[in-house]
Amino acid sequence: MHFDTRAIHFAQDSDPTTGAIASPIYQTSTFEQEAPGVNKGFDYSRTSNPTRQTLERVLANLEGVEYGAVFASGIAAENAIFQAHLNPGDHVITPTDVYGGTFRLLFNVYKPKGYHVTRVDLSDEDALIRAIRPETKIIWIETPTNPKLLIFDIEKISAIARAHGILTVVDNTFASPVLQQPFALGADLVLHSVTKYLSGHSDVIQGAVLARDPEVFAPIKYLQNATGATASAFDCWLTLRGLKTLSLRVERHAQNAQKIAESLDGHSAVNKVYYPGLASHPGHDIARRQMSAFGGVLSLELDTDLETTKRFVSTRKYFKLAESLGGVKSLICHPASMTHAAIPREERIASGLADGLIRLSVGIEDARDLLEDIEEGLDEFVIRAKKREFVFSGAE
Repeated sequence: MHFDTRAIHFAQDSDPTTGAIASPIYQTSTFEQEAPGVNKGFDYSRTSNPTRQTLERVLANLEGVEYGAVFASGIAAENAIFQAHLNPGDHVITPTDVYGGTFRLLFNVYKPKGYHVTRVDLSDEDALIRAIRPETKIIWIETPTNPKLLIFDIEKISAIARAHGILTVVDNTFASPVLQQPFALGADLVLHSVTKYLSGHSDVIQGAVLARDPEVFAPIKYLQNATGATASAFDCWLTLRGLKTLSLRVERHAQNAQKIAESLDGHSAVNKVYYPGLASHPGHDIARRQMSAFGGVLSLELDTDLETTKRFVSTRKYFKLAESLGGVKSLICHPASMTHAAIPREERIASGLADGLIRLSVGIEDARDLLEDIEEGLDEFVIRAKKREFVFSGAE
């Protein structure tokens, strides 16, 4: 069975009782038992729920593995990985360009409790090897990263980690299993913010951890129940519904983003376009090798100041100002004051997240309308700049 067919059919047979085509929502907190400890595989929905179990099986299958656990959010899923595989004194390596929520969790929650974290340019093999310590337990990979769309070689990093007895975790949120299969490249665990492309309609908060090794997965699954950060049956049903169009949506997201990136590359109001689908992107060749397309997110560094940037993101027509990404409706975000505000400004600037950086989550609308919306705002910058030059030159 191929990917698109699995997304619709795997573990999703018609309901045997009624013949219903759509998977039922088991909206129940508890289950009747025939005798104490004798049940039909379920006793309490925090521990396990048929709708959530179906989603876990489908997500694991789409990533090419057997084990999956769905959580109430992407951060809850991340936290389960860290709790399961780290102890005080252990060390984690992350990219320099790491999602702000991951930064906050590691640096503001775990680091004060005695855990160690190092941010490294994962494209520099020597720098990565130098950063490894005897107590390093996890190398955390985002690729593409948020928000600079950096690309890292999963296969190479996984091989380095394996040689040192370290777990490789890949945050596959931006690519989705449609575009990138980290387990085939050597990853030990894959994380998703299911909130994004997997559910796809900006109406679910959810996370997932997928694994190939039952011993690596077991403590994560245990924590799912023990800490109670589980997703509701209704949210799981919404995600199962969204998965049926995942490939179609991601294909359109990527097509639109490619068109917009190519059109804006070289625009006089844009210092730089960050998108791995551009041949000028430093990770373009790796992305071509490990991805089937380049995704639906791109970032622009505008040639303007902070206040003008904020005005730009607040006045678009189709790109709605909001955090998150991966939904059918296009979103625009200012990382410095929104998704990455948890990172101290000096660290943010040092890692290349300028005040003029904006992130576009390109939806599935007509690309012509989306491009017109962005270009209209950029052209206003150019007109204003020319007026200032005219005034300052003393021209009459």
